[in-house]
Amino acid sequence: MKLFTELVKELTPQINEIFPWDLTEKIENMENDLLIVDVREPYEYSKMHIRNSINVPRGILETACEWNYEETVPELVEARNCDVIIVCRSGNRSIFAAHTMQLMGYQQVCSLRTGLRGWNDYEQELICGNCSEAGTPMDIDEADTYFSSGPTAEQMKPLHK
Repeated sequence: MKLFTELVKELTPQINEIFPWDLTEKIENMENDLLIVDVREPYEYSKMHIRNSINVPRGILETACEWNYEETVPELVEARNCDVIIVCRSGNRSIFAAHTMQLMGYQQVCSLRTGLRGWNDYEQELICGNCSEAGTPMDIDEADTYFSSGPTAEQMKPLHK
């Protein structure tokens, strides 16, 4: 049996990663064919996300990357030869997503190392998705609070096992 962290550690050397400051540079240079794919769940994406990113939850990623499915995302299918940056909350789910996309023929896919937590720590803009001012930059203090929350007591391993 392998733990989640062991799986991430095993796949990470096979994946190209990009740091937040490198992604900022790519965005500022308006590099052609840059697609930012957020693989978090829709409720996470609607809370906050990187401007101009698209939401393709990891659970439908494979069918979103192919034609002829209800989940097909044409922009993603057509990006096999483009720079594709995969983002998630902490940079772990994006490792799995990037690995899958490499297997599916994506040539220039990489994962945002540190995820949106690191993006926020680097004080980069996150867009509010479901607040009263949707589409506007998220308050950095609110984003800090969101990213600093951890597992609840029920999600922690019991001490007596």
